Amino acid sequence: MKIKGFILLAFVAIICTVCVVYGGYSVVTLKYPVVADIPKTSSKNNTVTVSENKTDESNEDSGNAEQPTTDETPKDEQAVQTAAQGQALGTITARKISPYSAGTSYNSVYLKNNTGVGIDIAAALAAQLGFKIQKSTEPQVLIFHTHTTECYMNEDRNFYTESDAFRTLDENKNMIAIGNVIEHQLQSAGIAVLHDKTVHDHPSYNGSYSRSADSVLADLKAYPSIKVVIDVHRDSITDDKGNKYKPVVTVNGKQAAQVMLVMGSETGGITNFPNWQQNLNLATKYQQTMEVMYPELARPLLLNSAKYNEHLTTGSMLLEVGCESNTFDEAAYGAELAGKALASFLNTIK
Repeated sequence: MKIKGFILLAFVAIICTVCVVYGGYSVVTLKYPVVADIPKTSSKNNTVTVSENKTDESNEDSGNAEQPTTDETPKDEQAVQTAAQGQALGTITARKISPYSAGTSYNSVYLKNNTGVGIDIAAALAAQLGFKIQKSTEPQVLIFHTHTTECYMNEDRNFYTESDAFRTLDENKNMIAIGNVIEHQLQSAGIAVLHDKTVHDHPSYNGSYSRSADSVLADLKAYPSIKVVIDVHRDSITDDKGNKYKPVVTVNGKQAAQVMLVMGSETGGITNFPNWQQNLNLATKYQQTMEVMYPELARPLLLNSAKYNEHLTTGSMLLEVGCESNTFDEAAYGAELAGKALASFLNTIK
């Protein structure tokens, strides 16, 4: 009996020891849960490569474009779930791209010239435009979007994940919404606008510029009153490690996405673009107005050897509003300011 009692006591002691060990492990596990390692924003001066495939006709047909999403699942929820699984793809860093570092400048106009051809900004500013804006109910300005489905971040974060879709068919989030902001500013200033909301980059991204050219020509034929044609996009800035940068500037205490004018030219093998200088004359005047009204809102005006459909009129411009890493609210505010500056400038050439 004594032996049996000893064995029973030993068995109970073993059971208690196991319970304490596992109970302690459970308490430790609950107190110190495993947390996903989310990338932090780096303060290092990384080399930044500006990706402009969306405005580069030679790269447009690469076949690597993101496809628009129609997924109605809340993106914020998806992002949290994805990040918790450790699938963050890179960081997002806010960075103001100062126009004052541009290689060519004159009287509040800052130009990044990629053509190798000398540009006289003073002459461009002094040149008379070949048209005037009319006070009329007939449209004076055409807004359209070659890459209509481009969009932005849904929330302000310092990282992005696979669930962050940078193209969407939702007109409340893509470039149509940004075009609406600019349209409202022009209309409020008494300038009649035609906003062409045709989707040119879906279901096929390839051939977007050809399709948008057809739309512009049809609009010009239907409304010969149009003087200024603006293709509204958003940009993309990503370094070689997959980290993204969003261009921002603070205006009146609020953060706005910076904007950038992208102009083509008959240089570097580009032909059949005789009116490019007239477009540049227009763009420099608009660039100057933005800088005077909202310093550093506009990044340096970018001049490339390309067409961007700007050969279709003598009043064509391509306007980039922020990047995909900006929030939609930042982009909308940048578009509002750019629209006010455009309205102010156009009202001086009536």
